[in-house]
Amino acid sequence: MHPYVQLAKQTVELWVKEHKKPDEGYKDTPLFSKKSACFCTIYKKGELRGCIGTILPFYDSLYQEIIENAISAATRDPRFDPITIDELDLLEYKVDVLSDIVPVLDLKKLDPKINGIIVRQGTKQGLLLPDLEGVDSVDDQIKISKMKAGIFNSMPCDYFTFTVERFS
Repeated sequence: MHPYVQLAKQTVELWVKEHKKPDEGYKDTPLFSKKSACFCTIYKKGELRGCIGTILPFYDSLYQEIIENAISAATRDPRFDPITIDELDLLEYKVDVLSDIVPVLDLKKLDPKINGIIVRQGTKQGLLLPDLEGVDSVDDQIKISKMKAGIFNSMPCDYFTFTVERFS
């Protein structure tokens, strides 16, 4: 298990059991010290159980970013009830570290297996990570991202893209 995934798992288990965060023992190691945005995704028996992340780094290190996003995925994803102690042995984790966000110049050049997408209209914004099961086209990504953002009109949107380094 990759250290990013180990940290996400350790964080969720410690938070759910004791309402504590891991110590900062690895924060300054090269692997964790870089400043990057990330998403933490939790699955239970293969089904999505929580997913929260940042599109721009909020904290000074990836270490802290993973801790905060893992806790949020476990307890604050509005689609799910908070994770309970009884579920901990059934969970699997994934951490996606995001590249820089760049404007999309040509939607036809995006690959849904490689490129994540952000759709923005005014103050509404939706994001979809790349390479998700059942999402086979950029049109699928846009449709789902708009739905997540609450964009239900045909007015113009701004599009942004990114790639991820995925760890599971």
